[in-house]
Amino acid sequence: MKPLEFENFKEFKAMIGKQLPVGNWYTVTQEMINDFANATLDKQWIHVDENRAKTASPFKSTIAHGFMSVAMISKLLEDLFLIKNIKMGLNYGLNKVRFPNPVPVNSQLRMLAEVKEIEDLENNGIKITFSCLIEIKGQEKPACVAEFLCVLYEF
Repeated sequence: MKPLEFENFKEFKAMIGKQLPVGNWYTVTQEMINDFANATLDKQWIHVDENRAKTASPFKSTIAHGFMSVAMISKLLEDLFLIKNIKMGLNYGLNKVRFPNPVPVNSQLRMLAEVKEIEDLENNGIKITFSCLIEIKGQEKPACVAEFLCVLYEF
């Protein structure tokens, strides 16, 4: 999928209240889960012990950390749109984060997102609020539902 392209913030503001394109599928591998566990020091067996998870977990496999889904939001959004004159971007925070469904290893995830609000900031910046839903292929309930906020600056 090719991302929507915008020359500048003025063009992008036309997206307020609109859906962005549906994202690409990404497979969540055990290596990714292990890397996240190492980075966050959250090495609970449900995430990293494949043998124990097969027998002791109600999911019958390891599952990704809920916060791993949140950590993927920036990348998943990056695939949906491009503003050509962006100088830099910052994560600003999250609202109303929920993890309705666990993400078993080797699940495929993709982003469904809407531009909810855009606020002008000083120094050629904007703060964007996105409504995000991270879908799990083949599952009715999503992995993550959140409002994600980021700040972007243009040249």
